[in-house]
Amino acid sequence: MDNLIAIVAAILYLLSIATIVPGLSGQTGIKAKAVFVSAALALLFHAWLLSDLILHGSGQNLSMLNVASLISFIISLVMSIAMFKTRLWFLLPVVYSFSAINLSAATWLPGTFITHLENDPKLMVHISFALFSYSTLSIGALYALQLAWLDYKLKKKKGLSINPNMPPLLMVERQLFKIILIGNLLLTGTLITGIFFIGDMFAQGKAHKGVLSFIAWIVYSILLWGHYQRGWRGRKVTWFAVAGATLLTLAYFGSRFVREIILR
Repeated sequence: MDNLIAIVAAILYLLSIATIVPGLSGQTGIKAKAVFVSAALALLFHAWLLSDLILHGSGQNLSMLNVASLISFIISLVMSIAMFKTRLWFLLPVVYSFSAINLSAATWLPGTFITHLENDPKLMVHISFALFSYSTLSIGALYALQLAWLDYKLKKKKGLSINPNMPPLLMVERQLFKIILIGNLLLTGTLITGIFFIGDMFAQGKAHKGVLSFIAWIVYSILLWGHYQRGWRGRKVTWFAVAGATLLTLAYFGSRFVREIILR
C-alpha cells in the first residue's frame, strides 16, 4: 500500500512541476490554481505516507530518510501555501523534485530508528524546533540561490524583468532576510532546548551536532548583522546562507548517513 501511495504522490508532484516549467522558459502564464490543486493532492498523499512510515506501531520511526521526507513535506507545504502571495515559480520545481525523491527513498530504502516521543515531551519540543529551523533555513538557502541567479541573469540582460512569472530582485532579497531571521530564531530555540532538555547534547558521539549547529547559528547571526548594519548583499549573502544550510545538514544528517546508509 505504501508503494502505491508513494507512486501517486510522486506523480502529482511531477504534474505540478510540468505545469510550472513552460512558464519559466517562456512568456506564457502559469496556471496557479492547477499547480496548487496537484500540489495539495501530492501533499495529502505525502502526509498519508509519512503517517504510515513514522508512526511505527510502538513509537516513532525517525530514520534519516523518514526525517528527510518529513522536512521535504514541511518545505513543500509552506511554499505551496505561499505561492499565491509570492512568485515562487523558480523554486517550486526544485522543492517538489526533492519531495518526490525523498518520499520515494523513504519508501523503497526503509530504515529503522525507533523513538518514544510520547514518553519524553521535552525531546519532542527540541526535535520540533530542529525540524522547523532546518526547514526554514533550507528555504532561505533556496531563496539565496534564486537571488544569485536573478542577479546574474539581470546583469547579463536576459530580459527577466519582463517575464511576469519571475519575482522582482529586491522583493526576493527582502523575503530572504525575513526567512533567515525567523530561521535563526528557531535555531536559537533548538540550541536552548538542546542544552536544557538534553543532558548529553555534547557527549561523545553527539557533540558534532551541537558544535556544527552552534557554528551555523554564528554564521547566520553574522549574515544578519552584516546585512542590517553593513548593508551586505549579493554574492556574499549567498555564500553565507548556503554555508549555514550546509553546516546544519552535516549536523543533522552527517553521522546518521554513515550509520544508516553506508554501514547498513
